[in-house]
Amino acid sequence: MNGPGPGPARLYSDNKKMRRSKRCLLSLTLLLAVASGSLLEPALAGDATAVRDKVRTLCQNCHGENGVAVLHGAANLSGQQREYLREQLRAYRSGRRQDAQMNIVAKTLTDADIENFADWYSTIKVTVETPK
Repeated sequence: MNGPGPGPARLYSDNKKMRRSKRCLLSLTLLLAVASGSLLEPALAGDATAVRDKVRTLCQNCHGENGVAVLHGAANLSGQQREYLREQLRAYRSGRRQDAQMNIVAKTLTDADIENFADWYSTIKVTVETPK
């Protein structure tokens, strides 16, 4: 019995198209943000305001300012170990690790940016509760 509205196959296709459109829009947004000269200047180590501004510009659309992912498929970064974050950002920048969006962003990061982002996200405290 067919009810009102599109069938499951159509809904799946529409959802797939929507996800693809969102990724394209996100990639375009990242490219435009990275192309802005002011965003390419490294934040000074220890300058929390400058680091926060770069996090808000380059990271928060996917990973959130607080490190809790807001985009499906993006990693939660808060509370990750500093060295792990550094190594992953370096791997994205060099191309050793592949992700279309992360490779675009990471190529623009300086060593200071990588240190600052790793410091930022690794110092966010995470509370863990085990299941009862």
